[in-house]
Amino acid sequence: MRTLAWCVFLLVVCIVPVQAHEEGEHALSHDHGSAHHQAAQADVDHQWEGSTEGKAYSEFNHHLAGLCVIFIGLSEVRYGLSASLLAWTRFLLPIFMVAVGAFLLIFSDHEGWPFGSTFAQAFLTGQWETIQHKWFGISALTIGTIEWLRRTGLLTRDWWKLPLPIFAIIGGFSLFLHNHGPHPGAHQIALHHAAMGIMAVSAGSSKFLSDWRNSSYSTGNTSRGELAWAGLILLIGIQLLLYSE
Repeated sequence: MRTLAWCVFLLVVCIVPVQAHEEGEHALSHDHGSAHHQAAQADVDHQWEGSTEGKAYSEFNHHLAGLCVIFIGLSEVRYGLSASLLAWTRFLLPIFMVAVGAFLLIFSDHEGWPFGSTFAQAFLTGQWETIQHKWFGISALTIGTIEWLRRTGLLTRDWWKLPLPIFAIIGGFSLFLHNHGPHPGAHQIALHHAAMGIMAVSAGSSKFLSDWRNSSYSTGNTSRGELAWAGLILLIGIQLLLYSE
């Protein structure tokens, strides 16, 4: 019995330190591998930003968004003039806003969800640029849906007119904080965003003031505020078409 006790004691003394040493080495190896993976991912992101493929991908996204925004601006010109012709064009704004929102959610970032990072990283904890794109996409989907319901007569209260100009104003201010990370053309990109931000804030303010004064969707009179809104939206679309990195 005493011999068995000594054997157990020797096993504990010899095996436990060995296991602890192996677990420590495994933990260090895991931490090193995790750090190496993060560094490698950062290198990939850095290589994508500013690369030929990265610039082409970003410019295509901006140009496509520009076409949608131009169609929105053209449809809003008709409303600003209170023209009775082509009344169906009032639905172009919600349709293209929903389209742009869906596109941003899926294709806005090469390295973001659903192609690269996790859902949580894309919307909460990842790169600020990606987070902005995804939340802007959700906002565009929401506002587009509200405008569709409003313009079909399902939402009739005056305060339902407020989300659209507020979205434009907040989106415009957010462009001043938007950047593309370690990009060689960061200064030029910042100028593009600043120009669009100024126009978006101005457009949203014009729309807000116009809606505040008018209590219905169609007033029957030409609205300077609505024309200013439409004209600035057109300029934003043109700016997006001219976007380059």
